[in-house]
Amino acid sequence: MNTLKQIASQFKTPSDTQGLFLSLEGIEGSGKSTQINFIKQFFEERDYQVLCLREPGGTRFGEKLREAILESNSPLHPLAEAHLFVSSRAQLLHEKILPFLNTPKSVVILDRYIDSSLAYQGNARGLGYETILKLHESAPLNILPHRTYFLDISLETSMKRQEARGNVKDYFESEKKDFYEALVKGYQDMAGLFDKRIKTIDGTHRPEIISQIIHQDLEGLL
Repeated sequence: MNTLKQIASQFKTPSDTQGLFLSLEGIEGSGKSTQINFIKQFFEERDYQVLCLREPGGTRFGEKLREAILESNSPLHPLAEAHLFVSSRAQLLHEKILPFLNTPKSVVILDRYIDSSLAYQGNARGLGYETILKLHESAPLNILPHRTYFLDISLETSMKRQEARGNVKDYFESEKKDFYEALVKGYQDMAGLFDKRIKTIDGTHRPEIISQIIHQDLEGLL
């Protein structure tokens, strides 16, 4: 973990931008989409310009990669997965995120970011956290959000919420229990590694309670 901390210390939040960069993380069913809408409303009521994006995706290039990954009928090699996400992320930063953050009173809210790669490919796919971090050492991939909200729920809660939604399972949602267990651990490990950036919130609270917790934290960032 000491080696990981040394590598992680090289990553920085944007210091020369006028905007705020936020991300939300969590396993399927954690409530990210709901909270993104609450956060968007919070900032729009304060006359901020808000850009909501998702990973992989957010650009024409990224959406094509998203389709290739999530609709794949055969298993991708973990390293192939990792590089596809990294490619989408680099383009998203270059094309959308960094230019938008140069606007006064701007906020980027991102559904998943580097922590998802660390949890999914780093831990659940077995590539290791160091491998994923090293893929992000070059600019612009070495840029971190100012704050990340990790909505922490158990595997059992995730499965119940997915069943209640009744959606067709995609490439990742079709994985087995051990994959999801490793995924939960991956997110929890990242919350420990990046403890100053990542705020962990119990995702089993009512959405309104979670929103209040996030809003109180955001007030401290502004």
